[in-house]
Amino acid sequence: MSDDLSKKRLGRGLAALIGEMDRPAEPDRQPASADGRVPLEFVTPNPRNPRRSFADSDLTDLAQSIREHGIVQPVVVRPAGKAGHYEIIAGERRWRAAQRAGLTELPVIIRDVDDRAALELAIIENVQRADLNPVEEAMGYQQLMDEHHYTQADLGQVIGKSRSHVANTLRLLKLPEVIRDMLVSGALSAGHARALVSAEEPAGLAKRIVEEGLSVRQAEALAQLPATEQTKPKQTSTPAEKDPDTLALEKALSDVTGLRVAISHRDKGGELKIAYRTLEQLDELCRRLKH
Repeated sequence: MSDDLSKKRLGRGLAALIGEMDRPAEPDRQPASADGRVPLEFVTPNPRNPRRSFADSDLTDLAQSIREHGIVQPVVVRPAGKAGHYEIIAGERRWRAAQRAGLTELPVIIRDVDDRAALELAIIENVQRADLNPVEEAMGYQQLMDEHHYTQADLGQVIGKSRSHVANTLRLLKLPEVIRDMLVSGALSAGHARALVSAEEPAGLAKRIVEEGLSVRQAEALAQLPATEQTKPKQTSTPAEKDPDTLALEKALSDVTGLRVAISHRDKGGELKIAYRTLEQLDELCRRLKH
């Protein structure tokens, strides 16, 4: 069997395995059954887990749920080190929350898999749950490519994503660290970050996107401009201070019409603006102007 075919079959098998053993329970579907319960201190996280960020508020909420209902979905583990000790494949967030909840034992599903399969399972599980931030997802893909010689097409097959999604995600690793930090914190979206990949001054443009709250479409348009234009802050015009005569004339016209009047002078000519709130006010103004 060719290596490519083997990867594709393995990918489908892994995806199915995760789907069966670690998918959140649906109302009409029973959760996967645990193979047993293991003392919490005998379970350790996988240092190669692509997920690095665990929001404190999410862990607190999950810990409270665990106190009330227990762990509905077992943690997926593999044997590690001494007999009876295990390493997490999928479910580190539940393991962390269980510690906060004060549990002493953990329901587990045990799978005896090698490093490659454990990494694939971890990535698939997190991608399916949308638990990874864009940088973690990209680093997980790169890890599979570097260590297990996956192509982008292989990755798409394994994780159930398009090849273009994989390619666009991997491009995020080309960005400066300061922008990747913005992605991790959620200050920038993956769409914004992809636009920054082609920018001449990505860090400066990223700062402008955050400060001005630009949309992805606006960021893409700016990324096509010269570097000096990308980071130029949005210009805001400051109205010129009006002289006393103009202010007096505005007040006089406002008193006559009963409406707010604004006069602006230019080098040649100017503008007279009369603001009305109702159609009745407009009708009255038109009547006065006619007579």
